[in-house]
Amino acid sequence: MWFELISFKTRPDVNDWMPMTIVLASLISTPVFAFGLEDVTGMARALAEKDYEMPSDNLPPELKEITYDQFRDIRFRDEKSLWRSDKLPFEVKFFHAGLYFRHPIRVNVVEAGGGVKLFRFDSKDFHYGKNTFDTSKFGDVGFAGFRVHYPINTKEYKDEVAVFLGASYFRAVGKGQRYGLSARGLAMDTAEDTGEEFPAFKEFWLERPAANAKHLVVYALLDSKRVTGAYQFTIYPGETTHMDIQAHIFQRVKGAKLGIAPLTAMFYFAENQPAPSYDYRPEVHDSDGLLIQTDHSEWIWRPLLNPRRLLVTSFGLHNPRGFGLMQRDRDFRNYQDLEARYELRPSAWITPKGNWGPGRVELVLIPTPDETHDNVVAYWVPKEVAELKQAMSFQYRLSWQHDELAEPPHAAVVQSRGGHGWRKHSDDSQLFMIDFEGPALKKLKPDTAPESAVWVGDTGELLEHQVFRNDATGGWRVSLRMRRKQSDQPIEIRVGLRSDGKDISETWSYLLPPP
Repeated sequence: MWFELISFKTRPDVNDWMPMTIVLASLISTPVFAFGLEDVTGMARALAEKDYEMPSDNLPPELKEITYDQFRDIRFRDEKSLWRSDKLPFEVKFFHAGLYFRHPIRVNVVEAGGGVKLFRFDSKDFHYGKNTFDTSKFGDVGFAGFRVHYPINTKEYKDEVAVFLGASYFRAVGKGQRYGLSARGLAMDTAEDTGEEFPAFKEFWLERPAANAKHLVVYALLDSKRVTGAYQFTIYPGETTHMDIQAHIFQRVKGAKLGIAPLTAMFYFAENQPAPSYDYRPEVHDSDGLLIQTDHSEWIWRPLLNPRRLLVTSFGLHNPRGFGLMQRDRDFRNYQDLEARYELRPSAWITPKGNWGPGRVELVLIPTPDETHDNVVAYWVPKEVAELKQAMSFQYRLSWQHDELAEPPHAAVVQSRGGHGWRKHSDDSQLFMIDFEGPALKKLKPDTAPESAVWVGDTGELLEHQVFRNDATGGWRVSLRMRRKQSDQPIEIRVGLRSDGKDISETWSYLLPPP
């Protein structure tokens, strides 16, 4: 590997940014200014002023035609890890270009003094396993992405805690977790008839950490046909791995539906939707529900589904306090998969910083025939967008959680189950059982029962409902029976618990798709 030193024009005129290669560091006669998000923002703004250019695809045929197993056999050499020789708390390893990843990214290192060096590709930094490539013909094919290592489980080993790979996708884990759902820098026109556009991070800057650093700063430049963007990720690995994210987005062309802080997960089946075929596993999913906290502290829980046709729903909000795709069920007995370990996959919770204004949290549910496809997407859609080539700025914290879940302070839904109403062939009603548990229910007097608040949309008819104590768990269960009015339409259902005229639980918000 080798570095190419890059200097930058002095601020504040970041719009006039122009990289220049310096042959020797000693030739620099002007002061070096610390690199930061402002520099990347200047690049994103300048890109938005120009027509979009497709990224280069200079991969040799053997890397384009590589199989998945062949690609997995290419490994970055541990001893070549960035910052390993300096014995810093963070290390970075790189992914080889190839397979689906045909548009290489640029990776730079921001040194302690503020200088920037280009981290160049070298085939000698990789093990190629059983592959028999003639790597001398590769040249500078570049990197597909990178992964960040830091000791979160033991002090003796640097675990993989985050990865940036493919378009604007990234994901992370905390202590004891396994990779599951992913996040993206931006979603565009998801589930629209025009087709989805996938902006991509084309260049990264990794800020050299201090000798005792507990966080790592990563900058990224986003580009696509209709948008550009500048991002800063400050990564704090730990029991829960947090990412503080700042984003400045510029539109080249107006009219796209922008999804801010998008999350992508897989849901195949669970207790609310049995397996489509015989399966030894009770549940298979990365996430089992969408959780939202509104600006007036209402908590909404929507269990996920694997629908038979595309379902898009949204929740109109003003200045949301948080939302995320959650993996609430942490009991291995409810998964029984020793390889996938779904109970160890993280939840991802978005906490906005500042006021995001009016908009909506949109949930997209896509049919999937198996567990190999991500079929759930959730993101924030702002009601108002900036004018062309003006920055839209968002800040938020993304928390990859396990036991320290974002949860309502009163009571939460712990399971949702459904079935035929009276189990008679002639009966067309449907029955739901929703279990609530939480501190507010434990505070109820022994002779006091909460009230069930149930609402069914116009396409359904509520036949009966009741609430009773779950003696097995100490929580409370709501039972409701309903009937469809329109067989080809979904039904919205909401259930909550109240006491003395006050809400004492989150709202169970369910969408029953057409049969």
